[in-house]
Amino acid sequence: QIQVAESGGELVQAGGSLRLSCTASGPNVDVYGMGWFRQAPGKGREAVSCITWSGVKSTYAASTEGRFTISRNNMDYSLHLQMNNLKPEDTAMYYCAVETRRGSWSSGELYEHNIWGQGTQVTVST
Repeated sequence: QIQVAESGGELVQAGGSLRLSCTASGPNVDVYGMGWFRQAPGKGREAVSCITWSGVKSTYAASTEGRFTISRNNMDYSLHLQMNNLKPEDTAMYYCAVETRRGSWSSGELYEHNIWGQGTQVTVST
């Protein structure tokens, strides 16, 4: 059974930076895509950034491109999200996810086959 745990969320001022981390454990974690999703109060969960199992290809939500950078290390099964120039609209619970059905995200199934972490809160103040 794959398990996922996030860390690094906190309160930060607008324009500041944070680095979120995620560790995954379980069988074959290194062969799955991993990604970051977020959910703000009263809104649905949205994909922030995803990366393929090899780390070669990554995608970003339009609102985060140029500010956020995703990376993964298959040696220790970790995933990171470097967030720069944070804005109040980035405030949300951030979730790490493992894509347990390879290819599901590229076919548009962003939520159906994921293992989720408990989330880490990011709050950006003005």
